[in-house]
Amino acid sequence: MVKTTVYLDAEVALQLRQLAGTEGRSQAELIREALAAYTSRARSPLPSGAGRFRSGRGDVAGNRKSILRAAARKRAWR
Repeated sequence: MVKTTVYLDAEVALQLRQLAGTEGRSQAELIREALAAYTSRARSPLPSGAGRFRSGRGDVAGNRKSILRAAARKRAWR
């Protein structure tokens, strides 16, 4: 894990402390869980031109992440 510092509004800090006490969990655990949920929902921006061309492949939509990851490793997007 990586340690970081976050500044909270007084009201949010109070609510977090109360929630942690109510659930019997640490504030850090609640923050980690909330950030994991938020970042998993966040969408990465698509490359320019995405969806404008035909690749001839029928599996692109389902495998887009692995295809883009492989292209990024090879720097094939240039």
